[in-house]
Amino acid sequence: MALRCILYFTGEEHAVYRSTARGLELDAKFGADDAGVEAFREYLRGRRGALFYVLADLMGEDFHEDQIPFLRGGDRDAIVQRRIAQRYRDTRLAAALSLGQVITGERRNERLLLASFTNTQQFVPWLDALENAGARLAGVYSVPLLAPALAARLKVTAPRCLIVTANRSGLRQSFVEDGRLRFARLERTTDMPAESLAVFVRSETLRLLQYLATLRTLPRDGAPVQVLVVAPSGQRAAFEQTLISDARLVFRTIELEETARAIGLKAIPPGTLAESLYLHLTAKKPPREQFASREERRRFLVWQLQRGVVAAGALGFAACMLVAGSRALDASALRDSAAAQRREAAMAADQYQRITSTFPVTQTSTENLKIAVVEFRRLAELSASPERSFAHVSQVLEQFPQFELESLVWSAGRPGEATDKPAAGATPVSGAKPEDPGAAAVTLEVSGRVNATQRNDYRGITAQVQNFANALGSSGGYQLVRTQLPFDVTSEGTLTGDIGGGGAADSGEAPRFTIVLRRKLP
Repeated sequence: MALRCILYFTGEEHAVYRSTARGLELDAKFGADDAGVEAFREYLRGRRGALFYVLADLMGEDFHEDQIPFLRGGDRDAIVQRRIAQRYRDTRLAAALSLGQVITGERRNERLLLASFTNTQQFVPWLDALENAGARLAGVYSVPLLAPALAARLKVTAPRCLIVTANRSGLRQSFVEDGRLRFARLERTTDMPAESLAVFVRSETLRLLQYLATLRTLPRDGAPVQVLVVAPSGQRAAFEQTLISDARLVFRTIELEETARAIGLKAIPPGTLAESLYLHLTAKKPPREQFASREERRRFLVWQLQRGVVAAGALGFAACMLVAGSRALDASALRDSAAAQRREAAMAADQYQRITSTFPVTQTSTENLKIAVVEFRRLAELSASPERSFAHVSQVLEQFPQFELESLVWSAGRPGEATDKPAAGATPVSGAKPEDPGAAAVTLEVSGRVNATQRNDYRGITAQVQNFANALGSSGGYQLVRTQLPFDVTSEGTLTGDIGGGGAADSGEAPRFTIVLRRKLP
């Protein structure tokens, strides 16, 4: 991982801090003169490729609010650069911070905060030294640019607030509105006791409040402004005793150690004040806005692109490894399944060999035996059996309890055989389809008596026999072939049958009948 260094740039001296897992470590100090630049060049030898962040904590920063038409892309960049060139003579270290949109009538504009340093030449030797040493310049920042991030880490919810910190360069005041920087100033301080420093903080805060009201940046009759004061270690009580809230200012005092814990700084470097907070935020969460140009940050941007490519390659490789692992697991499962199938096939083949070894020796092949067995089963399924016919007669007989069966003659064959000729006195069924003499069929001859009926009620007996015959021939695939009644009444009114002496009517026996059914085999 590349070495991360922060060059803390002040008016008197400069210091280089290294960002570590625990926080910050002082690496070197340099004077603000030419000797300090030469010492810095010597320090950079052997640190080619190191990441450098420049954090300026200087007096003489300029902030100017402007508006441009709401644009995107290259058009916006061109207008922003033109406004910066109109505002500043030296545009090498200048930035434009967006303050949001404003709608005037039908026109939509973008508010900008133009920021730069009144003396940018003091940065040139140090930036040139970084360029010549091959270091990667991540950006040039000022302490006010870090103020919104500090307010967010301290959970400031007020729409307008002042962030006041006592740095080694002096008393830093930053005005933040809706999470964006609006103005900042730096006032030099000498070694003051806690009570005097608190009084100075209050007086300078009131002066800044009046100045912002004069610029119309802050409304005169608006809500009170929250002032967040980061007090030096052990001076919170003195600050709270002096900084009393009123109708215009609401003070909130936090000690330096508590603030460091809130932003994730584990250890404050020895000999530093509140600037350690801004140094830590610069290394861990730098803002997007900064003062260096793309050309000065070229090595850093290339390094970021390389890291992005490496990260994308690593993610792609990890995805490929996951896919390959999944496919390997699937292949392993398929191999196990195939091995199990082969074992089962081998066991089935062994069992088949054992069974076939017990078969008697035949003069034909096994395939012919299989074909013969299949054909035998098919013929057995097509063969007729009397169980179905008997069951059919039994079901119909339950509906006619007055009928008593004497015989059931079941036969299978072709209808044209001699055994199928009608007997004397048989009545053929009208409308019956002609028989196919070549088709096999099952013939069922049902004979019996009619009980529970007056013997001389010939028409009633005839109707009952016909209903019974129709019931037998209307279901189960059976067709009524003929019906032999004990007597018959013709259309001319002639009564024929066994009704004379010795007949059924005289002997007291129940009249007999015979019904012939036929069902074609499939």
